[in-house]
Amino acid sequence: MKVAVIGAGLIGQAWAIVFARGGCQVRLWDGDSAALARALKLLEQQVHELENKQLLSDAASVLARVQTVSSLEEALDGAGYVQENLPERLEVKQEIFAAMDRLSLPDTPLASSTSSIPASAFTEDLPGRHRCLVSHPVNPPYLIPVVELCGAPWTDAATLERTRGLMEKVGQKPVTLHKELQGFVLNRLQGALLREAFRLVESGCVSAEDLDVTVKDGLGLRWSFMGPFETIDLNAPDGVQDYCTRYGGMYESIAQEQTGTEPWSAELVADVDQQRRALLPGSELLNRRIWRDERLMALLLHKKQVDTADLK
Repeated sequence: MKVAVIGAGLIGQAWAIVFARGGCQVRLWDGDSAALARALKLLEQQVHELENKQLLSDAASVLARVQTVSSLEEALDGAGYVQENLPERLEVKQEIFAAMDRLSLPDTPLASSTSSIPASAFTEDLPGRHRCLVSHPVNPPYLIPVVELCGAPWTDAATLERTRGLMEKVGQKPVTLHKELQGFVLNRLQGALLREAFRLVESGCVSAEDLDVTVKDGLGLRWSFMGPFETIDLNAPDGVQDYCTRYGGMYESIAQEQTGTEPWSAELVADVDQQRRALLPGSELLNRRIWRDERLMALLLHKKQVDTADLK
């Protein structure tokens, strides 16, 4: 299948890797020719690093399936799927989707990587609005496979199914949302945890460092291979019902303290930022991001090996 990746920033580059790694012929386009040149260099570095970490067996073949093109028309010509990755501005989404709807094959799914704008906001007036949706990745999608699929009220079920099938084929883990939701599922879960994390630090209960330790060396260890429902299902002798009977009252009591929608105060954000900079100077942020991606690669390899062993 030919896949058009529109926008050659970090997310566009990552999607190009995902689709090329999955065997698709990728056409990568960006309105900025310099951005395309930079993207190719970064792509090559990332793909070779995946090969070094045993997450790819043939980097050269993956890179050969990625082609940069100089026009949107060329990118969309014959494409069976389109992934848009332009800036998070409504007018930009409206403009590019109007152009993609006009130039692409009539039944090709047109998906956006937006993390905040619902598909209904930029597709309502399009003749082909039935084939438009959001395919929201987690950054970087070539290392974190979850992708949230969310259509507008008028998106055909067949479009969602085709997109889900493609994502499964290229090794992603698609999650289908049954209605539009601000922040989708992942950001809402992350937001709930962040709100409580900030509240606990603000109240003086715990430091930012120890809060992170609680997640990375506590909850996160289980959550790296099972979700919250499976976690509680296994944490009581008779499963979910038993867990909720045992601990539901505790969570209800805690929830009374967790109500509130006020924004994080400037003082609180500054305090957490100061604590983080004491642990990691701003000059080291890039190196730490590289370290993060290397850790993700190691975890991905481990999960891949375990999953393969479980199938035997």
